[in-house]
Amino acid sequence: MSHKTLLRTGPLMQGGTSPYGPLGLPDPEGLALPSGFTGRVVARSGHKVAGLTWHAAPDGGACFPDGDGWIYVSNSELPLLGGASALRFRADGTVGDAYRILSGTDLNCAGGATPWHSWLSCELGHRGRVFECDPYGARAARPRLAMGRFRHEAAACDPERRVVYLTEDEPDGCFYRFSPSDWGDLTEGTLEVLSGSGHWRVVPSPAGLLRETRHQVADARRFDGGDACHYAGGVCYFTTKGDAGLWAYDGQTGALDRLCEGVRTLTAAPSGDLYAARRTTQIDVIAPDREVTPFLRLEGQTGAELTGLAFSPRGDRLYFSARRGRAEGRTFEVTGPFRA
Repeated sequence: MSHKTLLRTGPLMQGGTSPYGPLGLPDPEGLALPSGFTGRVVARSGHKVAGLTWHAAPDGGACFPDGDGWIYVSNSELPLLGGASALRFRADGTVGDAYRILSGTDLNCAGGATPWHSWLSCELGHRGRVFECDPYGARAARPRLAMGRFRHEAAACDPERRVVYLTEDEPDGCFYRFSPSDWGDLTEGTLEVLSGSGHWRVVPSPAGLLRETRHQVADARRFDGGDACHYAGGVCYFTTKGDAGLWAYDGQTGALDRLCEGVRTLTAAPSGDLYAARRTTQIDVIAPDREVTPFLRLEGQTGAELTGLAFSPRGDRLYFSARRGRAEGRTFEVTGPFRA
């Protein structure tokens, strides 16, 4: 949970002074960072890392504590062979292990971490499912069918209201929330969709066998291609592909605000800063006072998409992947004096 939260009102302010200073020259991998920060590639698609061949099309990701170390989980947006893999880091930052936590699923795009340290991997295909995975590799992944069958993009847990927000990648997609019967167990519960009036309406048939979920509630609010989703400080932030919007849904008041344009995905740091990957190969930092400044840029990678932003549990390392198409992909780690 972030210690500070983005101010709820007012426009975002572009072009201020970065808290980390200007970007330096790109390193051999093309990564331009502020002074004091360093970057490295921890995995490459098609190459071995700790004995595992790292997957192609790396997408959504999250970090989990693991004793003195931590784990980074990454989805694979491949058809039929998607799934998810994990990197286990030792306390000194070296990779100690790599392994699959989900296999044989379709187009695993984004997802979300739960407060009970599981990973929700979302299938993007028609009638896609949400799989709950064990980042530690001890338990088999399980589909959570009560969360609906549709083109799932991402999930974000709201522990205050005990719901999981879900985005849908359709030109007329919806914004959903799932209320489990027991918090911490996603086997059963109620799926709702946000309506045009701002109220939540129950989806009659989450399985969508006869009618797709987004067409079951007449006044459902429509979004042009729901994409990334992240909860921090009482707000669920999500993006839309078709109109390149960054949205903020206030879980307490029900207010929905469109913050800015041109954001693909985002995460939050313990400081309360948001880190937003742009439609270019740049990641900006959005401070709690709503000031937006560049944090890093990946040079020489025209057409690449930045995905899977996530901070290590201590907040001192930022992970993300850069992918072009469904073949080339690199997973990066950035270390430095991130704000506390």
